[in-house]
Amino acid sequence: MTNYIIVVCIKCGGYLLAKDFQKTRTCPYCGSKVVVEKAKKVAAAENASEASTLLRKLKEKAAKGGKVKLQRQF
Repeated sequence: MTNYIIVVCIKCGGYLLAKDFQKTRTCPYCGSKVVVEKAKKVAAAENASEASTLLRKLKEKAAKGGKVKLQRQF
């Protein structure tokens, strides 16, 4: 089973969803190349549905300027 992680872009601070085996990910917001292993990991999920829900919560809280409280944090 593939696990998913949510990392933070080092350039723009956007949240990115990546599979745990991915080496790099291109930020959809600023286009920079993010090395997943070196990026700040903020959450993990066991499946795509859970990962999508976590990512949506992170983005909503960030838009409101609040802190995020998730069940599965690093």
